[in-house]
Amino acid sequence: MSADSEDHQHIVISRTDSIGDVMLTLPVAGMLKKHLPNCKISFLGRAYTKAIIENCEHVDQFLDWDQIADAKGKDQLRAVLEFKADVIIHVFPVKEIARLAKKAEIPMRIGTTHRVFHLNTCNKLLNLGRKNSNLHETQLNLKLLTPLGIHEEVSLEEIPKLYGFTSKNTLTPDGQKALDHSRFNLIIHPRSKGSAREWGVENYATLLHILPKDRFNVILTGTKEEGAAIRGKLYADNPALTDLTGKLTLEELINFIGQADGLLAASTGPLHIASALGKNAVGLYAPMRPIHPGRWAPVGPQAKHFVLHKKCSDCKTNGSCACIQAIEPEEVKAYLLGVAKSAIKSDDMTV
Repeated sequence: MSADSEDHQHIVISRTDSIGDVMLTLPVAGMLKKHLPNCKISFLGRAYTKAIIENCEHVDQFLDWDQIADAKGKDQLRAVLEFKADVIIHVFPVKEIARLAKKAEIPMRIGTTHRVFHLNTCNKLLNLGRKNSNLHETQLNLKLLTPLGIHEEVSLEEIPKLYGFTSKNTLTPDGQKALDHSRFNLIIHPRSKGSAREWGVENYATLLHILPKDRFNVILTGTKEEGAAIRGKLYADNPALTDLTGKLTLEELINFIGQADGLLAASTGPLHIASALGKNAVGLYAPMRPIHPGRWAPVGPQAKHFVLHKKCSDCKTNGSCACIQAIEPEEVKAYLLGVAKSAIKSDDMTV
């Protein structure tokens, strides 16, 4: 195959898990477009992550795995055949997708040796272990491009250039009303739908109590159910808190984050959205492998994370983590005051 024909390949990136995982896979598309600018990139993902892909300039097409998974056997294969793909990259390994890709005879099927089913479904295998690696998730994902001749080593400082992720200026009426451009607009996203260890509502409540009200406008986001579970504790001492839980679709949340100044959360999708948009993305992490910030920290020009510098695995068998909950609200406040001051100076310079 000539270099020119390789440049015109149709490459499918398969990642059918959560929003944060999809965000950290976007640099794969960016790297592909950098080295193969004429290739077509499709992203096979879950329907609820479609808005992420639609905001990435490097991806040409979204493929809905939920729709394919709901189809009958022959219709599933027919759908994959219609991809007319030259390459599929199994970033998130799914046995059924790997089986269909082989049946569809996609010429290059990239996977890792750490999934037994890849041994007979993929024809390009990498010995890539994630759990004990010292690389960040974005860097690990990029390793999967080596069968395509892409061996470029990328530092975390260079990753933001590969996102190609933007938001739109459109806001819902609730979103427009929630913002106050005379103050630092800080989004807090306390819950993670079980995907991460959490800081705890009590810590967020303490932080809101000690943040200067004249300098910070705080907005609560999350699902409707999360809002119902936590807003009572947060509102007790913070009646000025704006509650947008359950009021924003993913697309609307992306646009709202794009208009805010910063976001505070554990290792969640919204945190990675904020970091990719160049916002002050402040993450709260447990030190335990494999969920530590070395693997999952937000990566962006204004990203920051807090973690206790200790080795600990006490919360391995449950969802409560004393280490993340021990991060002091005063420490987070001090950092936020600094970025808020910088943001005000930056605004003054642009007037």
